[in-house]
Amino acid sequence: MTSRRLASHAARPDPVGFERHDHAGCITAAVAAAEAHCAENALRFTPVRRKALEILLQEHRALGAYEMLDRLHAAGFGAQPPVAYRALEFLVTHGFAHKIERLNAFVACAHPGARHSPAFMICRGCDSVAEAQATPARGALGEAARSAGFQIERTMVEAVGLCPACAGQAGA
Repeated sequence: MTSRRLASHAARPDPVGFERHDHAGCITAAVAAAEAHCAENALRFTPVRRKALEILLQEHRALGAYEMLDRLHAAGFGAQPPVAYRALEFLVTHGFAHKIERLNAFVACAHPGARHSPAFMICRGCDSVAEAQATPARGALGEAARSAGFQIERTMVEAVGLCPACAGQAGA
């Protein structure tokens, strides 16, 4: 991210659906939900996995694996790429994070524990990401799939545009 983008992102309120929210509460609730899910399902929520989730939750933007590795290393964890990749793979596999294909990066899930088809709104100005629910089975894609006898198991929609803050700056 460029320094201009970093500065503009830091000056704005935290986006969740690009709206103000209790950021500390959001992080605390998501980590508690992950801990509970792991305890209920006998999964190991290791310190590195926990820290990786906390890092994703801090920004509400997608982070690449190497940026995650740098942050994990700064927090006292190993500096080898498998450290970040394994933590991110665990978070994605268990629904605590999503991979944003367009950015080849990862973002914390806004609906952990819920079975859903995410749709991502990615701001091309500041790289912030908001997650919404998609209903592919009801729209044109669902209709095309039914016509072809295809059963949709998973979809991911990625829309690129400007968040309200960046759109306001562009119009000013």
